[in-house]
Amino acid sequence: MPERLGPSLYRARTAFQDATLVLALVLLGLFLYLIAAPVASLLADLVVAQIGDEARTHVQPGSLTSYYLERVLASRMSQLLFWRPLLNTLIVALSATALALALGTLLGWLLARTDLPGRRWFSTALIVPCMLPASTFALAWLTLFKNRTVGGQPGWAEALGHAPPNWVSYGLFPTVLILALHYTPYAILLTGTALRRIDGQLEEAARMLGAPRGQILRKILLPLLRPALLSAALLIFADGVGEFSVAYILGLPVRFETLSTSLYRAIGTQQDGVAAVLAGVILLIGVATLGLDAWMMRESRRFVTIGGKGMTERLQALGRWRWPAFTLAALTFVLGVAVPLSALALSTVMKLPGRFTAENFTFDYWIGTDLHTVALRSGILLAPEFWQAFGNSVRIVGAAALTAGVLGMLVGYAVVRSPVRWVATALRQITFLPYLVPGIAFAAAFMALFAVQRGPIPALYGTPVILFLAMVADQMPFAARTGIAAMTQLGAEAEEAGRMIGAGWLARMRAIVLPIQRGPLISAVLMPFISGIKNVSLFIILAVPATDVLTTWALRLVDYNYEQAANAVVLMIALVSWGGTMAINRLTRTGLADGLGA
Repeated sequence: MPERLGPSLYRARTAFQDATLVLALVLLGLFLYLIAAPVASLLADLVVAQIGDEARTHVQPGSLTSYYLERVLASRMSQLLFWRPLLNTLIVALSATALALALGTLLGWLLARTDLPGRRWFSTALIVPCMLPASTFALAWLTLFKNRTVGGQPGWAEALGHAPPNWVSYGLFPTVLILALHYTPYAILLTGTALRRIDGQLEEAARMLGAPRGQILRKILLPLLRPALLSAALLIFADGVGEFSVAYILGLPVRFETLSTSLYRAIGTQQDGVAAVLAGVILLIGVATLGLDAWMMRESRRFVTIGGKGMTERLQALGRWRWPAFTLAALTFVLGVAVPLSALALSTVMKLPGRFTAENFTFDYWIGTDLHTVALRSGILLAPEFWQAFGNSVRIVGAAALTAGVLGMLVGYAVVRSPVRWVATALRQITFLPYLVPGIAFAAAFMALFAVQRGPIPALYGTPVILFLAMVADQMPFAARTGIAAMTQLGAEAEEAGRMIGAGWLARMRAIVLPIQRGPLISAVLMPFISGIKNVSLFIILAVPATDVLTTWALRLVDYNYEQAANAVVLMIALVSWGGTMAINRLTRTGLADGLGA
């Protein structure tokens, strides 16, 4: 029979009898629809006339047109629509990256290579900001420095008699500062880990030869750290380009627009073609930046210094710089964690900002009733809207995280075990694609595909389904990489034994593979859950009031100038996010800070 079929056809027939290949092809088809199709639909909207734009484009809907590209890039409105937001975006992203990298690299070196007092405690405390939504810091800044440029209550500074100027309260300066503090933990983690992987004997040998500290830093540490530094810079920059919440909260009062807020405004005014161009530019920047990062990762192989048994770690004595270094670490914690969270917590129990008298404190914004507000009649813990948003967050994000985790493990199994290499490669690449697309651009892509009925698939906009699908697709890069890493470490012997006793594929997965991979599966579920709970960029475009999650409801409260209630909601988000992170640490017996100050 094999001779009649021919070698190629026989191999193909044999491969298709393998359940793993069938699984891989099903998953590939699923993610082509959930990931590639929305991006392709978004890019198509760049050059396809939209319904209602016949008078502007002078062509029928669905016809090819260059109108949207010309309007965004080369019209009288292009300065307002694109060029100014692009410039603001680049300034914010580059400035925040530079500040975060400078501070994070210094703190990473202090934690990994010196006798900094309290280094073990700081190694955990200084990465808390990455567990919190970026909007936490923006709302804390408003609580402290809001002035009367917008309505509502003033901030603490003005209440105490010190009215801050607009450039302090809103716009470029606070946006850059807040994002720098938010991204500093990522720089600490990346550079600190890289420093611990550099053999301390290299520096020790240089010191024994009489090299001064500056020369050791310039000639040894910085060249070896260059891949980690560039990787941290590129990843922070790519995330900063798509950051929405901080620019929205602090930029809106003074019309400080970035690409993400301009995209949000275009969608809100039903300029779908313009939104597609803006989202395409954000996507292009993300792809180019992370493509450069992938190239740097390949280049980093030239800087490998791990040598096995010769690896040593020697802590450097800071001497007279010991306590100034401690002050820097403590000040970073105070500004990045203690002050924002304390300001938010205090604001939620104060009737009037900045007035520290007994009669001014209240729990009304938590558990009060009959509040004198239009859109919020009770404290958040008694408000139906809060529990609806909380329930949506738990149901939508929880279901999406569980689905993404299970799919990630199946992707890992299919990639590692697939008998056809091109299928495995295609599956691995397609599940990584959302990592190249900033969240707000990916949400716009989902809007482009699912806002209207296409074939048997009804219009999903305004339903929880579109949030669920977008969340699953958006979290696949992490879930799939976790699954691939876990399955790579799992040998085929256990499955072979199950096959020999007659166990089918489903039985082997249920009784052998999944129980062995329980730890990675928990991680692949919990990490998307934490990311989704604090996500703003992905949901702000896709959610409507009926499908609000906690992050989008908090922003709606900001729009109504209900600062105390919005701050209370953000604190609840931060509590859930922090609790989830601690759960991961306990269940996996690891932590984000492992290896820094340990």
